[in-house]
Amino acid sequence: MRITVETSVAAPIDRVWHAYTTPADIVKWNAASDDWHTTRATVDLREGGAFSSRMEAKDGSMGFDFAGTYTKIVEHKRIEYSFGDRKAEVEFVPGPNGVVVRVVFDGETTHSEEQQRSGWQAILDNFARYVAAKQKA
Repeated sequence: MRITVETSVAAPIDRVWHAYTTPADIVKWNAASDDWHTTRATVDLREGGAFSSRMEAKDGSMGFDFAGTYTKIVEHKRIEYSFGDRKAEVEFVPGPNGVVVRVVFDGETTHSEEQQRSGWQAILDNFARYVAAKQKA
């Protein structure tokens, strides 16, 4: 099962790319809801490089690591990665009102397609809000 989520980010491609690939930014936007946060992130942005994010409930009740390996990087255009036996692609498409960021990923079997779609969409929506607010500042 392949799942697609996307958002439009009101900022130039260089800022969108930087915020998506920089650990200091990732920890500020990478959460699906206000009761979760990312406590740390690492990025080795090159083909064969690793990435990881530690996501935790703010009340400390649970957490998990999201980690993988970059398989293709086309600066300002595309990031492909594997995580476990799954894969994902992130497209960055500049347009007149900013950048469309589209993520297509392999679903898993523990959660429903809708749960997965809504979680990944919420994170992407947080990303768009974060970058737009940073752009205005």
